[in-house]
Amino acid sequence: MYESRIASGRLTVAAVEGFPPEINTLAACNLAGHGFLRSAWYAARAPDRGRTLLLRRDADGSVLAAIPTIVFGLSVGRARKVPGSYWPLRAPLIAPDCDVFELAHSLDHAAARCLGPVWRVGPARADDPATVLLIAAAQLANWTVLSRPAGTSWVIDLDAARGRGWPSASTARKLRAAWRKLEDHGTPRWRYVRGSDWTTGALEDMGRIEAQSWIGRTTDGSGAKFMTPVQRALWNYALGDPVIAENLSATILMLDDRPVAFSFDLDDGPVQYGIAGSYAEDLGHLGIGKLTNYRAMEDAIADGQSIMDMGVGDTGYKEAMGAVRGYDMVDLLFVRSRTASRMLAQAWGPELPPSPATVAIASPGIIHG
Repeated sequence: MYESRIASGRLTVAAVEGFPPEINTLAACNLAGHGFLRSAWYAARAPDRGRTLLLRRDADGSVLAAIPTIVFGLSVGRARKVPGSYWPLRAPLIAPDCDVFELAHSLDHAAARCLGPVWRVGPARADDPATVLLIAAAQLANWTVLSRPAGTSWVIDLDAARGRGWPSASTARKLRAAWRKLEDHGTPRWRYVRGSDWTTGALEDMGRIEAQSWIGRTTDGSGAKFMTPVQRALWNYALGDPVIAENLSATILMLDDRPVAFSFDLDDGPVQYGIAGSYAEDLGHLGIGKLTNYRAMEDAIADGQSIMDMGVGDTGYKEAMGAVRGYDMVDLLFVRSRTASRMLAQAWGPELPPSPATVAIASPGIIHG
């Protein structure tokens, strides 16, 4: 029997409507170390339409895993996805002491029907130990896992930058020169927002900057973060959690009373994720985007952060700041039906081969024995 491979005792698997408080318990201590993956982070996209698969160990009542989902694509297809901002990542929560058999048990349980026949996790960090464990467990539970690449993230080693002295003398001179040019057009100053300082006005100011940027002028605005009331409402919901509000910060460059550039960042332990940034195009020739990016980096160094994770794409300016290729991102689709997986693979991406963990432990009867 499958349960004979579970050494930790009996387990309880439950499908829960919404985004229960157990999510916050796991956010405080999880295998991947992501403290921002709290209930409000997941719920911001669809607070009234979530379902969460919970795995609990009966012996001590500890929560071992939480997989929150919302509807993905056409609701008629019953597909679902782990929600959250596209960047920095999307991921469920797994406890450090959850093993692959316990997680596979939850994914093979009747309660796992709450995930739908198809569910998405991504973009996710390919080398994340929680992602690796999830894939192995899903394969043990007879889910097919499809994968497609989602880019390579670029990272800056802030510890190294701090050690050699940052900014360099030449960079400091260039930044001072850019600041002096800006002073010819008004009085520049920095405005910082974090924790209890978050207001609707701060979100609106960043939306105004996006509206004056290339994204507001040349696109439909769907890629913006704050330009519309709907976009701002998502972040406003997440910021209602004081822990998330403290983790999120904005560095806003003001010229007189006009917001002209911003960097929107997330602290997650030793890592600072650059979620978004933008600047008013009419002042772009004054280097306001560069000034803001470098200011955010300077503050991260001063705050003791170890890594600045700048995400995928736009490598030119990131390399100029000292970023190097960090790790690969993937977009995963978990499919219950083998027939459906073969059809979906044509549009999504190939099936992942059995993981090393799956190969090592798989034998007839593990799941349904």
